Parts: sequence; structure tokens; C-alpha cells
Amino acid sequence: MLNIPKLKNTDSNNFFLMAGPCAIEGEEIAFRIAEKIVKITDKLNIPYIFKGSYRKANRSRLDSFTGIGDEKALKILEKIGKEFGIPTVTDIHESQEAAMAAAYVDVLQIPAFLCRQTDLLMAAAKTGKVVNVKKGQFLSAGSMKYAVDKITENGNPNVLLTDRGNTFGYQDLIVDFRGIPEMRAFNVPVIMDCTHSLQQPNQASGVTGGKPALIETIAKAAIAVGADGLFIETHPDLSNAKSDAANMLKLDLLEGLLEKLVRVRQSIL
Repeated sequence: MLNIPKLKNTDSNNFFLMAGPCAIEGEEIAFRIAEKIVKITDKLNIPYIFKGSYRKANRSRLDSFTGIGDEKALKILEKIGKEFGIPTVTDIHESQEAAMAAAYVDVLQIPAFLCRQTDLLMAAAKTGKVVNVKKGQFLSAGSMKYAVDKITENGNPNVLLTDRGNTFGYQDLIVDFRGIPEMRAFNVPVIMDCTHSLQQPNQASGVTGGKPALIETIAKAAIAVGADGLFIETHPDLSNAKSDAANMLKLDLLEGLLEKLVRVRQSIL
């Protein structure tokens, strides 16, 4: 079911991991993060996909960090993929971005707010790349069948679905873990976004908050109910991270967390 180029350790029966910084901030920090995670995932036999947004299009405030330039960031993603021999994933926001990003990365990601945008899903499908669609905070798990159909009916069977919680009031999210087996019934791999599901959006400051202390709780529960993969944004220096610092995992904590999650996975096989 998981057909992603360059993905290693696929014979380990482990969950796979999408992880990296929220946004590509520069080459040095991106390589530092990738190198650390590659060492950890190779040690634990976890299939790994490096994640980094080349541009952040969905920001509350006009002065929020959005990126270092599209081509510059995409070239960093491409370089990481080649240097470490791993697949990479990035978000796209408009139909015309699909072919551009597909020239540099292995997986195209559809942001949650855009998961119903038919033209965007079709454009991503037509690149032939693996397409990871994040479930909208405003949708039921069952509704994601139609996102899958939009991609597969355009000739691309390589679809991933990612849960990232449901809107709960105006400034919080809650995870309904029933959605993981429900979406797996569509015969596609399902991922749990352990960091964005703990966001506290729409804060008065215009900067999204979060509850990173609960990342382990969300991750353990997701593995226990059968998630195929985990999505975790991480950074070595949260105080200086330029995007989503409030809900990312500190990079130094990743190895210990993954060791626990591997044991959870082994216990349910």
C-alpha cells in the first residue's frame, strides 16, 4: 500500500514517519534536522520521509514568516533527498504549484484547509507523485473518501490521508481516533499529525498556540488504533523557530519518543 520512492526500512513492520521543521528556514538548519532524524530512524528501522514547507501560505498575520523563496527552499528539499537518500514532502497551495514542487520532492501534501479543492487535488494527482491529503478540521473522516476518489480517478493510486484533529469551539482542536480505522477502510495508508492536532488556533495575538506536552499521548493512541504513519514537526531551537514553534517537538526529545512508539507498535502486531 505504501509506494514511496527511496523509502527505507519498509520491511521492519514499523510505522513510517514524516518529520522535519514546519518551514524551510535555511539550508544549514534543514540539513541539521534531517541528519539527526535519519540517524534515529535508521537506528530504530523506521521508514522516514523528510518534511518541510517551502512556503507557508496560511498565516493569521501579515507579518508572519512565510518562507525564504520558493525555488531556494525547494532546492534545499531536493538536496536533502539526494544527500541522505530519503523521500521528501512539501505542501502545495494552488494548482499551478503542483508541477513546480513535483520537480523537487517525492510527496505532495494538500493542507487541511484545502482538502476539498478539486482542481488542486487533480493537479497533484496528475504529477504522478504520492499525494498526502490532510483531513480538514471541519470534516468527518468518512468525507475524505471523496478526496481519495478525486486523486485515484485521475489515474494516481498513491494516496495518503492524514488526520490532524477536528475544530472544537473557536480556539481548540480535538482528535477523534475513530477516524483512523474509518479512513484506513478506504485502502490507503493513514497518518496521524501529532503536532498540528495540538494547535490552539485563532489566538488573539494572531500567533497559533499549542499543547506540545501531549504529543506523546496523541502518538501512542494513534499507533494503538492502527495508524500507518506519524507526522511530527520538530526543531532543535523552538525559541528561534520561525513557524509553529508553539506546537513542535523539541528535536532532542524525538529519539526517546520514537523508542516508546516502536514498543507500542510491536505490542499490537
